[in-house]
Amino acid sequence: MSSETERECDLDLEIESTLLPADADSQDPPNHAGSWGAAFATTFTTVFLAELGDKTQLAALLLSAQSGRPGVVFVGASLALISSSLVGVMLGRWLARLMPPQQLERFAGILMVALGLWLGRQAVLALVPSSPDLPLN
Repeated sequence: MSSETERECDLDLEIESTLLPADADSQDPPNHAGSWGAAFATTFTTVFLAELGDKTQLAALLLSAQSGRPGVVFVGASLALISSSLVGVMLGRWLARLMPPQQLERFAGILMVALGLWLGRQAVLALVPSSPDLPLN
């Protein structure tokens, strides 16, 4: 081998070692966001469990019982959930372009805690009789 060919081989190896991850021996393409199936299963499970016993489910239960048309109530409730989920997905996609994932997670966590505190305060105000001595109002 000529010295020129040896330098090209060394350069190729150096570029491969800096650009490819350590486990690049496998021929699988890089998967940054996880598989489609994993994302689907995680999303389905999370939303399904979060919605169990939710006021939306209770409203659908009552509407179905009152109307006597469970099929129509199911379609209406399903379209409403799909529409509200679409708003969340589009808003999440837009926010993901504006900030890194860690900052977005932190923002969502702070927002959830703030909403929980606000709802807790509202519940306490509704349960506690109003008194002029308390500075809650």
